[in-house]
Amino acid sequence: MTRAVTLLLGVHAHQPVGNFPEVIEDAHRRCYKPFLETLNAYPDFRFAAHFSGWLLDWLRVRFPDDMEMLAGMVRRGQVEMFSSGDTEPVLAAIPHRDRVGQLATLNDKLAAWTGVRPQGAWLTERVWESAVVPALAETGIRYVTVDDYHFFCTGRGAAELDGHFSTEEDGTCLDLFPISEALRYRLPFHPAHEVVAYLEQLADRGQRAAIYFDDIEKFGIWPETYDWVYNRGWLKALIEGILASPRIDTATYADFHARNATRGIVYLPTASYSEMNEWTLPMPAAATYAHLLAQEKAAGRGELHRPFIRGGIWRNFLSRYPEANWMHKRMQALSARLATVPDAPPGLTDALYRAHAAHFATLPPHPSVTAHPAPDAAGPLPGPLQINAPAEVLRHSEHLLAAQFPGFAVPTVHCHDLPELVAAVRAQPHEAVVKPLAECSGRGIAFFLPDAPAPALAAYWAALAPAARSSSPTSPRSPPAATCGSWS
Repeated sequence: MTRAVTLLLGVHAHQPVGNFPEVIEDAHRRCYKPFLETLNAYPDFRFAAHFSGWLLDWLRVRFPDDMEMLAGMVRRGQVEMFSSGDTEPVLAAIPHRDRVGQLATLNDKLAAWTGVRPQGAWLTERVWESAVVPALAETGIRYVTVDDYHFFCTGRGAAELDGHFSTEEDGTCLDLFPISEALRYRLPFHPAHEVVAYLEQLADRGQRAAIYFDDIEKFGIWPETYDWVYNRGWLKALIEGILASPRIDTATYADFHARNATRGIVYLPTASYSEMNEWTLPMPAAATYAHLLAQEKAAGRGELHRPFIRGGIWRNFLSRYPEANWMHKRMQALSARLATVPDAPPGLTDALYRAHAAHFATLPPHPSVTAHPAPDAAGPLPGPLQINAPAEVLRHSEHLLAAQFPGFAVPTVHCHDLPELVAAVRAQPHEAVVKPLAECSGRGIAFFLPDAPAPALAAYWAALAPAARSSSPTSPRSPPAATCGSWS
């Protein structure tokens, strides 16, 4: 008889420290609340959840009933809460003492709230360095999740990755669960019955576990997913299909970890998700790397060779962007100074931990602010400058900075039609960065090599052209729909 495969499903929820209340409220309405309410109706479906400490605090104040529902699911054994750094820092990027403090803060918070201390932890941006092992173990964490790509880089095959492995750092042990990329790409985008069939195929092949841990925002916040997941019943269909299948079980990571032995010892390289290895490279190395990957894919060897063509590592961001390195070293210096303060007030430690992961800046008035007022501002901007306010993103974007600082800028071309886009891409010395003109969120951004196939450029333009035409229907010439520039 076929042994059932155990689905280890985990979801990760985070909002940047200091994010707009209306953004978080919308995320709760469209994602966190309906997801939890749906799962609450199926107590036999076990899963794991991670909410960063800052977000958890915010939700418990504003939506106490919904969060108490989650706590009740933990107490009845349906849900396992994962820990992390409280404010969601990249643990490898902060000092050991702060790793311990950040982890202990959220561990204690979860234990006081649910009565259960966490055994597992989520790693921000899925960044792995073995240096984080001692802090995790010191705070009672027994296992973490990382990408299966990390394991592929050691020569492991996908068929082996059906359970947890063990690693150590200076004799301190930690277990690692490899997250399945194949499963991440299926949930929630494939029809529910196809996902169930895929899991049953894994059972037929004798696989012990199917391991999933990814952003909960995919279940309601990503474009078109709210209607698909909830209104059209995808999540309910998935849950009911899994529970009805004799070849699929669900479990928490803690239960699986307690019942199953390690698959063996492994030592992972410094890694994050594979795309970051490309993003961290400077030009022209990034273009060379992208071209090499494209060649391998065209030859049908992309997936086979991808683990061995790794590019850079996440820390290269600190050498590529001097401002990021300055902020990082300033944080390290502040942490070292605080460590020398006897009986430091808790408020100082809280401020340091928020600084580990703050996505918003408060700046004093500066002459440069008044010299270039925002398009919708009548005068100088006030002190708080929130970097994701659309007007400010547009004002500080590389496309407008080119006009303000021409001596340091990469030329940017405004493209009115497809021939202009093609010509602009062909003229770039390296990889071209193309984006919709009025989009400040990062949606629609694309990267094309100068010799990119014409059909690929045409398909990209076709996705933008309807919006461009509708924005000015009476204009004799369409307004610019995209901008094109190159990496500096």
